[in-house]
Parts: sequence; C-alpha cells; structure tokens
Amino acid sequence: MKCPYCGYLESKVIDTRPTEDGSSIRRRRECLDCTRRYTTYEKVETLPILVIKKDESREPFDKNKIISGLVRATQKRPVSMQQMENLADDIERSISNKMISEVTTDEIGNMVMERLKTVDEVAYVRFASVYRQFKDISTFFEEIKSLMGKEMDPME
Repeated sequence: MKCPYCGYLESKVIDTRPTEDGSSIRRRRECLDCTRRYTTYEKVETLPILVIKKDESREPFDKNKIISGLVRATQKRPVSMQQMENLADDIERSISNKMISEVTTDEIGNMVMERLKTVDEVAYVRFASVYRQFKDISTFFEEIKSLMGKEMDPME
C-alpha cells in the first residue's frame, strides 16, 4: 500500500476491524518510512450480473423481481417474507459464486422452482404455471404428477 504522504510502498497494519455495515474492512496503517498513519478500506469486488431475457435484451440482475414473483406465488400460503428473502439471497449467491456475468431468465426461473418446491408445493405449482406458461389442464396435471413422483390416472 502506497503511503499518501511520502509515497513509500511499505507499511504495517496497526488495527483491523469491519465497518459498521460489515461491507468492508477498515485498516489503520503506519508507513515504514515516514511513520505517519493513515486509513485504508478493503471491499470485495463483485461482478455486475446481467439477465438475458427471452427477447435477448439484457438488464441488470434485480433480486427484488424474484421476491415479487415469490410474493405472488405464495399469496395466502404459510411462507414468511424471511423465507422468500432467504430464497432470493440463495439464488443471488449461487449466481455470483458461478463467477459469470450473464444469466438467462430460464436459469433463474429453474433455480426459483427448484428451491420453491422444498418450501411450499402449492406455491411451486403456482409459480410453475406462470413461469412455464401452462396452456391447458393436461400440462398442469403433468406437472402435479411429476411433483408427486408417481403415476396418477386423471379419472381417479
């Protein structure tokens, strides 16, 4: 770290602590040449994520869009806002961990459905019906059959 006073390249760290919001690390340093002290901040570098929509246009990733879709799918269901936020955070973290700069809406939708299936099956079917754009009752019925994991006769 270059000293802001004399330009010397060597320093020692006197104190390290996280900032109040926890988003970065504050370090007090002392220059090994002029012995003056200064503060530096360290922050994790994140890549911006772009979402590729069905029409091939791109827009910045917005976790709130996932949450709003979950709110609609879980309406009148026993799913807390905290569960929805955790699910959206998990998806955002998963995408970030892949170290990719672009993700398709299909990939995001599949991630939502995969996680929603374990949270609430009714909400999962609601979300899937909109996301997969079910055209008729037989498509809807096929999804329910796959959710139940067994063959069902529609006449039963």
